[in-house]
Amino acid sequence: MSDLTSAGTAVGGAPVGGDGPSTEATTGGEGRSASLWADARRQLLRDPIFVIAFIYVLVVGSMAAFPKLWTSQDPRSCNTDRSRISPSGEHPFGFDILGCDYYAHAIYGARPSMVIAVMATSGIVLFGGTLGLLAGYYGGWVDTIISRVMDIFFSLPFLLGAIVFLTVIKRQNIWTITGVLFLLAWPTIARIIRGSVISSKDLDYVQAAKAVGARNSRLMFRHILPNAIAPMLVYATIVLGSFVAAEATLTFLGVGLQPPAQSWGIMISTHQVYFLEDPWLLLFPCGLLVGTVLSFILMGDALRDALDPKFR
Repeated sequence: MSDLTSAGTAVGGAPVGGDGPSTEATTGGEGRSASLWADARRQLLRDPIFVIAFIYVLVVGSMAAFPKLWTSQDPRSCNTDRSRISPSGEHPFGFDILGCDYYAHAIYGARPSMVIAVMATSGIVLFGGTLGLLAGYYGGWVDTIISRVMDIFFSLPFLLGAIVFLTVIKRQNIWTITGVLFLLAWPTIARIIRGSVISSKDLDYVQAAKAVGARNSRLMFRHILPNAIAPMLVYATIVLGSFVAAEATLTFLGVGLQPPAQSWGIMISTHQVYFLEDPWLLLFPCGLLVGTVLSFILMGDALRDALDPKFR
């Protein structure tokens, strides 16, 4: 996490936009911002690793949002007579221990992982980003209180804390898992934004805007926040993959989603004992999981390189 924080701060070190105190300064700020994002977009489109990872994420996202586009089979239509039948042309992933179509199960299993990852990431961006912005801009007792609260949550081991919370709650569903991931992960993005804001609020164009009477809200959201968006986007992209892996890990450990819910974690947990006899029962869900997590990480790395002038 510390590496991500330092990388995020570096990305936000140079101003990327914001209005100036005059028309000329405003036009220049918008030009810098537009140029930065336009250059980043061109660099990303020329990066084959980013393009491949982005396409893979789009495919998994369409599986989660529109599973019927990928399969006409009902994952709950099971027949024990077909238990653990090997993959074939008609059923490319074969059948699971209950005789359910494994390909359909894999397609429908993408939804809970993606939903949890998207909701938890959106939550930490909004909540953690807001607190980090307030702490970095106002400083003083505001920064002290928010930073001490962050330190309390940083002291909780992520995996152990999630297991304890979900064990105490005793209700494992999409909402509870999302809430636990959000609760344990928001301080990191808050610290990233805080560091970016501290490094940006004393820049000349921010001081000039303050000198002509710009309000605090305008200074934060029109002048300072654009410098914090880049590291926040990089971290949010990477943490999406981390949350997909976290959901599968918690489910595998027995404190996440439970049958009859469908997820890649449940597929791995249910069929781990059959690895030596029928390895494909683990290889298919593990392959989808690893590919999704890796794609988000590669996208985050490429986005960091594209938004940081040091890497050009």
